[in-house]
Amino acid sequence: MLAPMAATPSAQYSLTIRVEIGNKPGMLGRVAGAIGAAGGVIGAVDIVDLKDDKLVRDITVDAVGPGQWSAITAALDELEDVSVVDTTDRTFLMHLGGKIEQRNKHALKTRDDLSMAYTPGVARVCTAIAEDPEKAFQYTIKRNTVAVVSDGTAVLGLGDIGPRAAMPVMEGKAMLFKEFAGVDAFPICLDTKDPDEIVETVKRIAPGFGGINLEDISGPRCFEIERRLKAELDIPVFHDDQHGTAVVVLAALLNACKLTGRDLMDLNVLMVGLGAAGIAVTQILMNAGVRNIVGCDSRGAIHTEREDYLDGSMPEMKRWYAESTNPERRDGDPNDLLEGMDLLIGLSGPGVIRPESLEAMNQDALVFAMANPTPEVAPEEAGSRVRVMATGRSDYPNQINNVLCFPGIFRGALDVRAEQITEDMKMAAARAIAKIVQGPELREDYIIPSVFNRDVAPAVADAVAEEARSSGMAATDQNTIGFAAIDEQRMRPTTV
Repeated sequence: MLAPMAATPSAQYSLTIRVEIGNKPGMLGRVAGAIGAAGGVIGAVDIVDLKDDKLVRDITVDAVGPGQWSAITAALDELEDVSVVDTTDRTFLMHLGGKIEQRNKHALKTRDDLSMAYTPGVARVCTAIAEDPEKAFQYTIKRNTVAVVSDGTAVLGLGDIGPRAAMPVMEGKAMLFKEFAGVDAFPICLDTKDPDEIVETVKRIAPGFGGINLEDISGPRCFEIERRLKAELDIPVFHDDQHGTAVVVLAALLNACKLTGRDLMDLNVLMVGLGAAGIAVTQILMNAGVRNIVGCDSRGAIHTEREDYLDGSMPEMKRWYAESTNPERRDGDPNDLLEGMDLLIGLSGPGVIRPESLEAMNQDALVFAMANPTPEVAPEEAGSRVRVMATGRSDYPNQINNVLCFPGIFRGALDVRAEQITEDMKMAAARAIAKIVQGPELREDYIIPSVFNRDVAPAVADAVAEEARSSGMAATDQNTIGFAAIDEQRMRPTTV
């Protein structure tokens, strides 16, 4: 059984401790013992300096949080002939100066290089594009670039922290695009919350990009912004918080149903949390054939007899939800509504579900508790009450993570120059992810592939590109970049 969440050391709270140790037998063991007794987990141990009577070592330690660091260093300082020289927060160190950089594809070593890359040769390329704007996809970075656009209003579990504080997340997103699909992505954080200004700004920068990935924009504005940009741009627009989550949830559900012998059409589903992701997940499940869904927001079950529906104060997307789901108008909070449910999907907050409430679910219950960092109900608490358990965390089995979706879905769309990412393309992506887990691999603790499975992004890209071709959404029949971009990136020298 996994350790409780509160007691699980994590790399996000890892510390490099530089410590001076007496150079005599048994000292490293004493240091390791003190770190372990203080709750730390040791990773790498490196020698930095060697003197006659002293060793200086860098010791990497994972902790449960920053508050534990002082206890670990104090335990070391209490040891005889041991002193802490310095400590480094490894997560902050990774972000030092930002996590991404621009790099040239071609060396500039001679006058000939310069005359082709810049003036005067570049003028011929500019003229060709001016005469035929479609050539921008052939002769500029547009063919392989995505703008990761945010206003910083709904960042992770942090909420409205603003565009500057959102930058580390958008940089991380750009890293994932490059690593898993060879897509060049740029973080664009906008200092405005006005939907009109966001739409206008994205339209003005769109000529330089092949796609737009909207990220961490709060609802309900995110629905309007995406809808308008999809209508007004001729490149794919994809709000990953909505649709990336939806695609991966459907992929996990396809395999969970296969494992438990269920049909999507017969599922009884309770959706807890009706923000952007919750509504998008509901929509993709309905498109896949799920018919029986009850949704809960912070006020409980949503239906057409609820007070805010009747008085007209319910937001537009929730009005749609009330009219499209819960025909029996079941009422109550999530724990009241679990009776007779096959699947619980949580996209809300920590501890919303009482473990004992799960006993009211149908046999072979499926629980996708995806609130981060603390799920609606912990796997340890759910225990044997649940047949299949999934979360959004990397330290539990069945992590439902958007990185399984968005790199491949943009790779496929860019490769065939699709103007949109359609519902059918999302469905194709979900099926492609699900098919990665085959035969005896499919089991209760493995219904969704690992985020590091390198087969996922190519499979998603191929499925999306094929769907775009078959539906007439592709502007070209042949891939323009493909996964050769990843190989080129890895073989490229680090310096020119």
